[in-house]
Amino acid sequence: MVGPQRDNEWSRPVGSDVIARARAGDWSVVLIGYEPTPRAWFPADLDGSDVLCPASVGGQQGPVLAAAGANVTVFDNSPKQLARDEEVAARDGLEIRTVLGDMRNLSAFDKESFDVVLNPVSNVFCPDLAPVWAECFRVLRPGGALLVGFMNPDIYMFDENALDRRELVVAHRLPYSSLDLPEAERERAYGDGPIEYSHSLTTQIGGQPACRVQPDAPRRSAAPRGRHRGALAGLHRDTRSEARRPELTPQWADASTCTA
Repeated sequence: MVGPQRDNEWSRPVGSDVIARARAGDWSVVLIGYEPTPRAWFPADLDGSDVLCPASVGGQQGPVLAAAGANVTVFDNSPKQLARDEEVAARDGLEIRTVLGDMRNLSAFDKESFDVVLNPVSNVFCPDLAPVWAECFRVLRPGGALLVGFMNPDIYMFDENALDRRELVVAHRLPYSSLDLPEAERERAYGDGPIEYSHSLTTQIGGQPACRVQPDAPRRSAAPRGRHRGALAGLHRDTRSEARRPELTPQWADASTCTA
């Protein structure tokens, strides 16, 4: 939750030292919080892999993956956020394609264009996830991987300003939208930030395999043998985020990978 005066750490571009390490093979990215995403979720050889990063901008994940050898396309509806990736690309001599748009509509890309779709926490800004999952699977190649970060929706039960004080005060019903708040309260909690929506774990996790296509489609190296197209391949819990806020409820965040 980003209030009107809060510095957003997810919009701070990575330094040239991070890019240099990634070029040398020492790289990691996060889907949520601070725990590195398991490397096993990515193709064994990232060099030359086509990676789409929808709503994954801010000069962080995309540049790191590009430095590690991937062909990276970042896609976002914020020109300011896209500019962060362009800034790092120019500074460190990286090739990154930036595209402006809504991740519910990836029609700018052909079917089966990417080996990996990496989506850190951002679908809270979408009122409906079904078109997001459908579009992600449309642009994934058979055997590709959809890597997604999302928050435990229970966080939306609590008062936003109390959370900033590290207090749990139940204030809202689920499902939740910040549009439901009185204007003054929404401004106090979110400033001029985008509208946020809670999504159930059924929608977040179950919605991914629900968008699968033919289960007998050929597989690529990004998917371990035996996995069917559209199968949920793994869940990863960000324990570092919990450690930073131990007095709050556990299970703040999860990430998942779903193979195409």
